[in-house]
Amino acid sequence: MSTASLPHSQQKQTTKTNTNTNTAKKKAPQIKNVQLTKLEKKLRHNVGKAIAQYNMIEDGDKIMVCMSGGKDSYAMLSILMILKELAPIKFDLIAVNLDQKQPGFPEHILPEYLESLGVEYRIVEEDTYSIVKEKVPEGKTTCSLCSRLRRALLYKAAKAEGATKIALGHHRDDMIETLMLNMFYGGKLKAMPAKLVSDNGEHVVIRPLAFCKESELIQYAALKNFPIIPCNLCGSQPNMQRQNIKKMLNEWEVNFPGRIESMFTAMKNVVPSHLCDGELFDFKNIDSNSGVINGGDTAFDQEPFVNGSEQSTEGLSEVVKFPTENILDIVEIK
Repeated sequence: MSTASLPHSQQKQTTKTNTNTNTAKKKAPQIKNVQLTKLEKKLRHNVGKAIAQYNMIEDGDKIMVCMSGGKDSYAMLSILMILKELAPIKFDLIAVNLDQKQPGFPEHILPEYLESLGVEYRIVEEDTYSIVKEKVPEGKTTCSLCSRLRRALLYKAAKAEGATKIALGHHRDDMIETLMLNMFYGGKLKAMPAKLVSDNGEHVVIRPLAFCKESELIQYAALKNFPIIPCNLCGSQPNMQRQNIKKMLNEWEVNFPGRIESMFTAMKNVVPSHLCDGELFDFKNIDSNSGVINGGDTAFDQEPFVNGSEQSTEGLSEVVKFPTENILDIVEIK
């Protein structure tokens, strides 16, 4: 039935509905652009903050940006390209992807995307997939061997390209997950550092996304419409320990907002004198003449917590105080 055949009142209503729909369609791209601009600014700030705090990039550096085809590496390259234009120092970027010859891997996607950006890039082709499938028994996780092989090839590529730094796309949540994995399964208080020397002693590895949340990177990838390439080798292993840790942390973030932020803040505020590592702190030589170290036993007193992260003595009405008995319960869990 045409609009003309409808009663006059219904014609007006239909016209109004169509007008509203068209207006909404016109506004959608504008809203998306505003969201993208705001989020990109936040990510750029966090990446710039990490770079400055850990001196990740210096004048004259050539940064090898490791591209996996996942959201994180796409975001890292995007933000680094922006900072390259804005930074007061000069540095170069080269994007490197390791084609591990996984069955069905879309080889054309990354080259086409990188060419569209006009960024220098290199594709390293090496059949690590067959090696991993041959060496790792069915049902076992492949990440350990895969990552060792991948690291060796990336180090080789960095040397060939004359790269001074290797940039990896690990974000804040990856670092926290690694901390929990090492605590639960490795018996170590150890995470991913934002900057380190490679295990062969020849390269400096940096993680520019160290201060970026995964949820924001997911949103950024969607707004930028990155051509994501899934990893069929490890992505099909849902019962990996890391996936279980990620699930637990996601549940915490929903049920206890601010807890993840507090955990990452703790990673930057380590007090060796109140842990138990005798190699890190000289407990043996403490005596009554040593003086009070880092607050002494007052560190165990009930402390105020604001929003699950920052400690403060101001605004006590906003402070959440945990009952002493709850703290003791936590300590006594075996």
